Amino acid sequence: MFEWIAMPEAWIALATLTALEIVLGIDNIIFISILVGRLPEHQRNRARTIGLMLAMGTRLLLLFSLTWVMSLTTPLFEIVGKSISGRDLILLLGGLFLLGKSTLEIHHALEGESSEGQSSVQANFVAILVQIAVLDIVFSLDSVITAVGLADHLSVMVIAVVLSVGVMLIAAKSVSDFVDKHPTIKMLALSFLILIGMTLVGEGMGFHVPKGYVYFAMAFSLAVEFLNIRVRAKKRAAEPVQLRKSIPGDSQPKNQ
Repeated sequence: MFEWIAMPEAWIALATLTALEIVLGIDNIIFISILVGRLPEHQRNRARTIGLMLAMGTRLLLLFSLTWVMSLTTPLFEIVGKSISGRDLILLLGGLFLLGKSTLEIHHALEGESSEGQSSVQANFVAILVQIAVLDIVFSLDSVITAVGLADHLSVMVIAVVLSVGVMLIAAKSVSDFVDKHPTIKMLALSFLILIGMTLVGEGMGFHVPKGYVYFAMAFSLAVEFLNIRVRAKKRAAEPVQLRKSIPGDSQPKNQ
């Protein structure tokens, strides 16, 4: 099982696959960060950890069922001359779900009313975990297929998945706090999820969208927004302190 330890190419594949798993997990972190932001403060860390554990569990389950995963690429039927496989259906439904969920989150952030009451909070916690689990399947499917194409050893794939989820666990809280602190970043992140959802729908319909273009657009937009945040911070820091001046004749006697 670990005969690859003496193979340099296996270590290169492990490093490459771990890096790619982290990159492919960015959309998962964004989605989890936005969802757990709707929970009370004391529940967010637990929901975030459970969500990422679900992501790791889903990836590992799919890795241990490689035969079934690869069979998903077999065409099931045709629509308008395009063959649709099980993988295409999962990507299509997941993309539609992501589009709808992102739109609802934007509405909730701008116009929605926050629910109150202990029962609604508990229901939200369970509902959010269910939503995370559903999207984990879609994100994990793409991740596992990438892993199968890069590595030849199952143990290499498993280690890469565990390492990438470990990195995401470390970074998830920082990402969540940053998204919650900056409303513009939250709107940008939701727009990223819409972009990813549209990409999944396109791939589900048989149109290959190179991920490099998607991640470049996301990185460029983030870079522009980071510059805007920095400029606004410098502008606020440079604003002079206005002292109140006591002008004779303007103040009235205390006792009249």
